[in-house]
Amino acid sequence: MESRRYLVVLINGDYVQLTDIETGEPITIAMALLPEEIEEGGIVLYENFCYVYLG
Repeated sequence: MESRRYLVVLINGDYVQLTDIETGEPITIAMALLPEEIEEGGIVLYENFCYVYLG
């Protein structure tokens, strides 16, 4: 499976808005699926059905 990198655009309660760095496509993900340490402006890697915060 291909990995993707996302920019954390907005943390809004139980949801986080991400933007695919390569395509610019926005997605919204439940906070429960993401690492607790994420911050707005950070990068998240999606690979093998897991999200990893890169900073």
